[in-house]
Amino acid sequence: MEEKNGSSEVEIGEKDETKKQSKDPEFLSCMMQPKTADSDPHYIGIRRILLHRKADSGVISRRYDWRCNGKGYVAYRNFISKPRKWENLRTPSLLSSPGNSGRWLPSPSPLSHQFEAESFTSSRDLRSVNQVSSRRASFSSSLSDGDNSYRRGGVEHAYSFVGMHCIFDQCKSSVTVLKFGHMSSDILAYGASDGSLTVCSLLEEPSVLKQLTGHSKDVTDFDFSSNNQYIASSSLDKTIRVWELSRGVCIRVIYGISPQYCIRFHPVNNNFLSAGNANKELTVFNFSTGRIIKKLLFEDEVTSMDHDHTGQIIFCGDGQGTVYSVSMDSHTGSLSRSHRHRTNHKSPVTTVKYRSFSLLASGPVLLTCTQDGNLSFFSVALQIKGYLTLRCSLKLAPRIHRIQASFCPLLSLEKGEYIVAGSEDSNVYFYDLTKPKHTCVNKLQGHRFPVMCVAWNHGENLLASSDFYGVVIVWKRAKTSS
Repeated sequence: MEEKNGSSEVEIGEKDETKKQSKDPEFLSCMMQPKTADSDPHYIGIRRILLHRKADSGVISRRYDWRCNGKGYVAYRNFISKPRKWENLRTPSLLSSPGNSGRWLPSPSPLSHQFEAESFTSSRDLRSVNQVSSRRASFSSSLSDGDNSYRRGGVEHAYSFVGMHCIFDQCKSSVTVLKFGHMSSDILAYGASDGSLTVCSLLEEPSVLKQLTGHSKDVTDFDFSSNNQYIASSSLDKTIRVWELSRGVCIRVIYGISPQYCIRFHPVNNNFLSAGNANKELTVFNFSTGRIIKKLLFEDEVTSMDHDHTGQIIFCGDGQGTVYSVSMDSHTGSLSRSHRHRTNHKSPVTTVKYRSFSLLASGPVLLTCTQDGNLSFFSVALQIKGYLTLRCSLKLAPRIHRIQASFCPLLSLEKGEYIVAGSEDSNVYFYDLTKPKHTCVNKLQGHRFPVMCVAWNHGENLLASSDFYGVVIVWKRAKTSS
């Protein structure tokens, strides 16, 4: 009996030790994601679960990389940004990640139950839409989870990088939006959750040019004027601010009644500012006076938007995953809804990007991204007021943060159709929509926290990415002979 009692005590002691060890990751996740009075319990719970699951794998991977490096953090950061021969020898991970969880969804027919396209135009326009869409070939296919590894397909030469051009780490909060200047290769600006806007120069000695402060809450979006002399920014503090970059001052404040989510200068008439808000409105303002010219109501809050190159169409995404085509008069600023594309993904649209030409679609295209990880690629019929035809979609891992995606630049005219997106696992991923079996063609490692935004410069040689803890990395693309 004494021996049994002694063995039972030993077992109990071992169980207590294992319990203590098992509590450590959970305690760490609770400390990293504390619960506040105004926080969402559902969001806090998801964050703690993800942190708990990532704790062990993160420690192992960091130990491995640091052991291969054997130096400090700066050297480690430079180390992981360089190509490594031993990385190709590693077997691909079976865990779900943005690099291997992509799925191609087949392009739906116009009568599909999964996707619903609605029009506010006449039946004559719809007949012409069917004729246009029938003449264009769809390039979608299906893909299983295990087939999408960039290591199998190899790194795409056109999107290989030689390292980091520079790093900006002055910001102490999450960088929520990031953009290069209009037709510019050396002006970079980013907005943060502390309400600040930072304008940087990327010349021979990268530096911060201006620090614009005035917003009291998160900067949700901003846009450069066509001459890069002004920036218009939107914020959760319900205001729109116009900044003059030469002096670094705010010259106009437009007050609203709800949080402002997105904003754009008109590409032809810079006297027009278009903004979407949480009050389900798309509003056109006069840049010179700040007065409202026109409002248009939607079914849900307008979360993202972009203009076409003519300025006659605005593409908007809302909080339920619907994408709208809105006609705009470049002279009067009047708005009218033309088309609506609904999906069964009831998730906010975080990205709406228009491009005037794609070789793959033989015309203009639109890229959208929702918070649940659905990337959609549309062809745009400008002659029918921006009617959208879904060509293909890519399913990535769901996101907690409002992570954005972007078209890759004009190199897509030569090889494939590339997009780049941030990820919760702190990497930047490149996807080729023309490769259904090897969609992910490259990734960049250097951030330590979720990558929120990505942006290309006009010269196509620099890519900027920002993360949840305020670090902005500017990557330098390798020169190619093509």
